[in-house]
Amino acid sequence: MIKVLVVEDEQSIATLLQYNLEHAGYKVYLARDGNTAISMTLSEKPDVLLLDIMLPGMDGMDVCKKLRQEKVHTPILMLTAKSDEFDKVLGLELGADDYLTKPFSPREVLARVKAILRRIELQDSIHIKEPTSEVRNGSLLVHPDRIEAFLDGIPLELTPKEFELLLYLMRHAGKVLHREQLLNAIWNYDYTGDSRIVDVHISHLREKIEPDTKRPVYIKTVRGFGYKFEKLIK
Repeated sequence: MIKVLVVEDEQSIATLLQYNLEHAGYKVYLARDGNTAISMTLSEKPDVLLLDIMLPGMDGMDVCKKLRQEKVHTPILMLTAKSDEFDKVLGLELGADDYLTKPFSPREVLARVKAILRRIELQDSIHIKEPTSEVRNGSLLVHPDRIEAFLDGIPLELTPKEFELLLYLMRHAGKVLHREQLLNAIWNYDYTGDSRIVDVHISHLREKIEPDTKRPVYIKTVRGFGYKFEKLIK
């Protein structure tokens, strides 16, 4: 049974999420603070983590950061009452996979959870079909099987989503990729026209691999379409 850990200190919201997730066939665990969330993630090993930002003690941002530092790659869906773009961007930067702004409907939460699980299943099938040998482009080297990336021989500190995005771009070097295509490939669902999540991750990736982000060598913007990863030879 697929396990979902809900980290939410508002009892009414936690109960609502638990009811709907269990009704959909998931095994649900509940945590009401950040420290408990970390310990339960390590002990129960959930398949998906629903993480509220505003928590007593250690907040959701710190929980996300701590788990990623511990190399825990459990998909994280951030739940926030704030509509501030800064919070969304920061959550994604720290390694969250997606976010939902309160108030949200249980149906929307279930759709996002199912999308995350479909993406994981798709990645597993692709991992079997696609070669796991190293991918090179210019000064970049990626080992898909070891989930490692290097720039000029120096390891890159990438979030799980940044790693997926970099690998996908490198495997499709030379092709113009629409934002919607990247959304479907990396997040496996439609953001209903909201492609900011792609732009945010591209921006973060550029900061880590480009010598000059204002004059990118690898990831080029194709205005009106999306992005293209240049084929480079070293």
